[in-house]
Amino acid sequence: QVQLVESGGGLVQAGGSLRLSCAASGFRYYTMGWFRQAPGKEREFVAAITWSGGTTRYADSVKGRFTTSRDGAKNTVYLQMNSLKPEDTAVYYCAADLGTIPLLKTTPAGYDYWGQGTQVTVSS
Repeated sequence: QVQLVESGGGLVQAGGSLRLSCAASGFRYYTMGWFRQAPGKEREFVAAITWSGGTTRYADSVKGRFTTSRDGAKNTVYLQMNSLKPEDTAVYYCAADLGTIPLLKTTPAGYDYWGQGTQVTVSS
């Protein structure tokens, strides 16, 4: 049974940092993505990482501030968020792409399984 469980969200002041975790079970070796959705807005791509961790991709809005990584032994993916801004406020989701080719997709439709989401709120 495929399952993704996120943790690490919370309330932080602008300029602060948070680290999100996404623990996967029921599968391995798939590309993982991070997305976020603010109230009234569509879900948008944040970052993606191949199963080996060797290749990553970021949205322009977070490049240089966010870093995604993975621990293969723990089957867990992380999103380190630094220099947070109020516009980063959203529900953050991790997602798994079960395709055999690691394309680091940037659209929600490209992912097969989703976590429950974790709220990140950045105050000004």
